[in-house]
Amino acid sequence: MVVAVGTPFIVLLCVFTLSLAFLLSKLLSKGQTKNVPKGSLGYLLIGETLSFLKAQRQDKGSDWLEERVSKYGNVFKTSIMGCPTVFVIGQAGNKFVLGSPEDVLSAKKPFTIQKILGKESIVELTGSRFRLVKGELVKFMKTECLQNYVKKMDELVKTALLRELKENETTTGVVRFMKKLAYEIACNILFDIKDEQTREVLFKDFIIAFKAMHSLPINLPGTSFWRGQRARARIVDRTLQIMNIRREELAKGTLSSTNDMLSGLLALRDENHQPLADDIITDNFILLFVASHDTSATLMSLMIWKLSRDPEVYKKVLEEQMEIIKQREGTEDRLTWAEIQKMKYTWRVAQELMRMIPPLFGTFRQALKDTSFQGYDIPKGWQVYWAACGTHMNNEIFKNPNKFDPSRFDNPPKPIPSFSYLPFGGGLHYCLGNEFARVETLTTIHNFVKMCEWSQVNPEETITRQPMPYPSMGLPIKIKPKCNLS
Repeated sequence: MVVAVGTPFIVLLCVFTLSLAFLLSKLLSKGQTKNVPKGSLGYLLIGETLSFLKAQRQDKGSDWLEERVSKYGNVFKTSIMGCPTVFVIGQAGNKFVLGSPEDVLSAKKPFTIQKILGKESIVELTGSRFRLVKGELVKFMKTECLQNYVKKMDELVKTALLRELKENETTTGVVRFMKKLAYEIACNILFDIKDEQTREVLFKDFIIAFKAMHSLPINLPGTSFWRGQRARARIVDRTLQIMNIRREELAKGTLSSTNDMLSGLLALRDENHQPLADDIITDNFILLFVASHDTSATLMSLMIWKLSRDPEVYKKVLEEQMEIIKQREGTEDRLTWAEIQKMKYTWRVAQELMRMIPPLFGTFRQALKDTSFQGYDIPKGWQVYWAACGTHMNNEIFKNPNKFDPSRFDNPPKPIPSFSYLPFGGGLHYCLGNEFARVETLTTIHNFVKMCEWSQVNPEETITRQPMPYPSMGLPIKIKPKCNLS
């Protein structure tokens, strides 16, 4: 369909609405003669997307789920992000979604997420191509690589904290700081992007693109989705420029494929000894940047939020970190891999935070063929969604789930059942960077408690999801150095 230049906005809106309505009606008609789960598909086109996103922003996503579970049971239908969706809540549902074969439930994401991350990212790839790309990326997350990252991470965190203390002498925003810190760590360690201007421009566009991932799929000027796609296009253009330079360096032998993830993907060859297409590399570059910098920033921000509010937890974390420093041999003030392994209580705090406020509320899958779960039909083309709170806050799995108790992860009397604790997802598409995030978080908290004293500006600050969970006001804190750090 061709629309003439100068067509009134209302006409464009009508054309878009009618087109989307037609596509949605085709999907819905597939479920009319089947035993699909009970539930409400909400309003035409938008379904229940707005109420779902509103609940997330208010950190009431679990309440949104409980309201529907009480009406329809642990398996119910709705419509989210422009597509009919079946929610499956609980351990069995988690296992069904995350453990089903790729030819039944694909990791394909809703339209808005796919348009930002791309169709060729690792969350969309299947079969041999998925295994090829995953195998290359895993190389950079092996234990020996993580051991080598510690020194560089420690230096980056110290430098960032010193700069922050100098530029913001009394008050700083933790969320802003952690997002920029995680981004700088990803640029330096995973992708070796050194040019400051390139990094600044990419950072701004990644922020815009990320916000668009969980928006309504309305591609009209001024909408979040429209801005996100334009930001993605700019990111791709910049990435292609970097790729061209690195291809030349790889060909000359002045750059190794083991230098960084982007170079590794450029040097990778498929079963026919052919290089990967540009869109596979750019899509995975975007995905990896989003995954490596925003998930970590979420956890690190929540750790400072928790330490600000809980004196007992803060005291234990501080004691553990100071004891590590006390046991160091010599005068060198440098964090080591062995010391990271000693931060057991600090990581238990992080684990408990991720249980109560999981970075991933849940994720989508898409039915590639007609399938069923617990007696209900799930038509081909429908989305399926699992939610972490269905097990994380289940009293039968975690006793007194509303109580913050890091000790539940310290030699529990009985093992946590599989597909019950899922802060990093599970199954074939389990987060590749979970250990990277652990090292990054512990390195950051170690330096934070060693170098700084702080207090929360707004003690009643709540959590919001957009879509990752963050302190709603950006977590401003009054901060000062513990000693002369010049």
